[in-house]
Amino acid sequence: MRLANQNSGAEALTTSLQAADVVVVGNISDEPFAIDLAFAMRQTEDIADLISLKTFANSEFCPRFISDEQDFTRIGRKLAGKTVIIVSTSNRLVSRNDLAMRNFLMARAAKENGAAHVVLVEPDLFYSAQDRGPRLELGATQFERDEVDLKKFDGQPFTAMLYAQMLSLSGVDRVITVHNHSWSVQKMFSEVFDGRFHNIIPYDLYLDYLRNSNILRSTRDGEGLLLCAPDKGARDFVREMHARLALPKAGSVMLDKFRSGEREVAISMHAESEVRFEDLREHDIVLFDDMVRTGSTVVKSCQYLRRGNPSRIVFAVSHFYASEEGREKMAHSAIDEILTLNTLPTVLNRDEQGRLRRKMVVLKIEHWLARNVCEILGMPLRPDLSLYQIDMSSKNPRFIRKIHDSDQLRGLHGERASGL
Repeated sequence: MRLANQNSGAEALTTSLQAADVVVVGNISDEPFAIDLAFAMRQTEDIADLISLKTFANSEFCPRFISDEQDFTRIGRKLAGKTVIIVSTSNRLVSRNDLAMRNFLMARAAKENGAAHVVLVEPDLFYSAQDRGPRLELGATQFERDEVDLKKFDGQPFTAMLYAQMLSLSGVDRVITVHNHSWSVQKMFSEVFDGRFHNIIPYDLYLDYLRNSNILRSTRDGEGLLLCAPDKGARDFVREMHARLALPKAGSVMLDKFRSGEREVAISMHAESEVRFEDLREHDIVLFDDMVRTGSTVVKSCQYLRRGNPSRIVFAVSHFYASEEGREKMAHSAIDEILTLNTLPTVLNRDEQGRLRRKMVVLKIEHWLARNVCEILGMPLRPDLSLYQIDMSSKNPRFIRKIHDSDQLRGLHGERASGL
């Protein structure tokens, strides 16, 4: 599957915006991800002072962009000429279905109060797993759909299409997401939003951390390092990571995955893999994937790789669903460490991490995402922003001292070597 960074291919705003032209709000009150993104985009007002997210006694949700109660001159035009950014993440308190409905109502409220543009920033795009329906015309694919594939969706709606259409109907003009796995969803959202769909791929986040942290023990020219794609869907991403890493002696491993049931997976070496099984010995392996839920497939893949006696296996994943089943499975010794992003902010909660806190590091993407949103909207970038922030438990064996952001990583190699 082709995973292009659609910043370059999607249509960006042709006029420049200033911070005063933009209003950043979240669909959950006091949501830290939305607050941090707004701050990184130079918004000085608190989100809670810009919008009231009210739920009536009958459970109906009604957002209200806050205005001066004494001002009768701009009724219905409070947001005239503004670009409103709705930041949509998920949590344990409000379901995704409820959050989707909130997005519709907030977008409509923005447009009906004068907003020129409404942008949805949803790092983990809702309903992307339901990326096709039970008939051939319901969803484009890069493969020929057979009866087995059609049957998987029999009786279900093509929910991703419905979500895109309802966002557009509500007033959303542009959608920005992170590392969406579905070619069908990417194509369909691009069509619904006339090219104003941006699937931002976090190559630079992973590259910076792998180069500058002590998570790997390979040499600076890449000797002893292997990047691994666990299935066909991850191969293009791993090839691009390998090219951008630009380490002449680093290699790549391609695996094949055969799924015989929802939880039954068989792993083998892909016939065209650059590195063979016997070459895994004493290498650091970074296995990349876009998302993990139950952990069944990644653990099977790492168990397979472990038979080749590598030195270390790191699982790098963009969307981490911290389920109880996943925590139990990924605690397996086949995985040495998990490198993930906070596209699902609950992953930052130590209780959500559970036993995995000993092997997990989270790259907080608010700064990185703010840079990309500013670039897309033609806004000036904050020069003082680090690329990302870092969250790691002191229970992690690699923990030396608290490292807050990417700018502080450079000294870690020396500190580890000296035992400080």
